[in-house]
Amino acid sequence: MGDSAKAEGTSRITKFWTGVKAEFKKITWPNKDALLKQSVAVVIISVVIGAIITILDFGLQYGVDFLTTLKF
Repeated sequence: MGDSAKAEGTSRITKFWTGVKAEFKKITWPNKDALLKQSVAVVIISVVIGAIITILDFGLQYGVDFLTTLKF
């Protein structure tokens, strides 16, 4: 009873890795030029978004500080 469960488990693992290998063969990897262009785009967009978040953070911080120092 235990041997058949082990054999079935081994078969499932083998099928899984066979499937993984088959899927990896279907992958189309980008060439160097495309990879470089996409990497540069990601870095530039990340820097721009970071700058926008920084500006918003400083603006909101200044606004909250201004509002908390108002005296009525």
